[in-house]
Amino acid sequence: MKEKCAVLGIYSHDEVFDRIRYGLHTLQHRGQESAGIATYTGKINIHRDMGLVSDVFKHTYFSGNSGIGHVRYSTTGESNIRNAQPLVINYSKGVFAIAHNGNITNTGDLKSLLERRGSIFTTTTDTEIIAQLIAQEHIRTGDFVEGIKNAMEHLEGAYCLTILYEGKIIAVRDPWGFRPLVFGTNENENNKTYIVASESCALDVLSLKLVRDIKPSEILIIDDSGILSTTGPKQRTAHCMFEYVYFSRADSIINKRSVYEVRRNLGSILLQESEVDANLVVPVPDSGITAAVGYSENADIPYGEALMKNRYSGRTFIMPEQNDREIGVRLKLNPIISEIKNREIVLIDDSLVRGNTTKRLIKVLREAGVGKVHVRISCPPIRFPCPYGIDMQTTGEFIASDKSVDEIKEMIGADSLAYISLKGLIDAIGISKDNLCLGCLTGEYPIKSGKQMKLKG
Repeated sequence: MKEKCAVLGIYSHDEVFDRIRYGLHTLQHRGQESAGIATYTGKINIHRDMGLVSDVFKHTYFSGNSGIGHVRYSTTGESNIRNAQPLVINYSKGVFAIAHNGNITNTGDLKSLLERRGSIFTTTTDTEIIAQLIAQEHIRTGDFVEGIKNAMEHLEGAYCLTILYEGKIIAVRDPWGFRPLVFGTNENENNKTYIVASESCALDVLSLKLVRDIKPSEILIIDDSGILSTTGPKQRTAHCMFEYVYFSRADSIINKRSVYEVRRNLGSILLQESEVDANLVVPVPDSGITAAVGYSENADIPYGEALMKNRYSGRTFIMPEQNDREIGVRLKLNPIISEIKNREIVLIDDSLVRGNTTKRLIKVLREAGVGKVHVRISCPPIRFPCPYGIDMQTTGEFIASDKSVDEIKEMIGADSLAYISLKGLIDAIGISKDNLCLGCLTGEYPIKSGKQMKLKG
């Protein structure tokens, strides 16, 4: 019951459906299996289906001045329409729609508790567990926001929520701040529009201004009266480092950091730590591009986009089955032979998780006549599972879990291989080690359930 997704919510005096749709399209990189939108017109209107945003909403429109949206990909949960979001919860106190990005780590205990209290589940997602918990706490306290606060006391793990309740938009970020969530608005004081989204790039496409990050443990309520902020339980901050390395779009700003600048810093530091003689720096598109720019501009080695990406092949990392990933790698990239033949290249990628893509790439490059391939990775070796919503679940699937750098170099067929150091990663991000989640690198997790997962991995 795990997901890695994007959420979005808009409150306006104008119709919001199309703007939510455009925002979700901008966040499509965070999930490609299903999409959904819910709006409010005195009742909740909802449409969700399997597929990309452009397909799901091709023939759909409904009214409403407030609404939420979601794109999803599954990790271990089922990929079907039943698990698509937003979810709508009907209960004795009313009805609300909810969308979730993250993963709850204590779902087993919570589901057993809720079932003993009478809840019946219709999906296999942890989002429904969150929703049922909020509903029960609302019934118990008599106040919806208090119900959310009480629910947060029971939840462990990563969750960014957008909730549509009685026309209000409510945004919630977990106390650790694992996943990004931002808030923005427009400049028109007479016709205010408010937005919450997983990444700031969704605001840019709608010409809305980024105001700030929603803080860890914050509950933000948006309605006709404006903005109200309150807080739930406090924990130590643990922003996911992988958002900066891989998952977020380079044009986003999260936790006050430009993703582009972080990746550029990663490339520069990678050069300082593991420079090598070569005559061309080549990124693995798209996520290796910015780090390659940072490496090249400080190395005085030309930068060349010598791998042509098939823009319609999808992201192999977020395809749900390993067989699908294997096919995706073969479809994804093709070298430009004139750029690489007989040249010694530095191949820059953002991460080396399973190793399939890199091994295949190097084979293709050799067949195209490259001289040498020096692989440089702008993330330290990933050795441990992620319990907080990224599709990295068991230790055995990580190439670095039981192999040295030299062994990995031999397996992927590179002439040399180097990763950025943990210190280099932290310096590039510019957030202290104590405020980052580095669990997949170190095996040290911010909360108890993560530590338990390390033992199970």
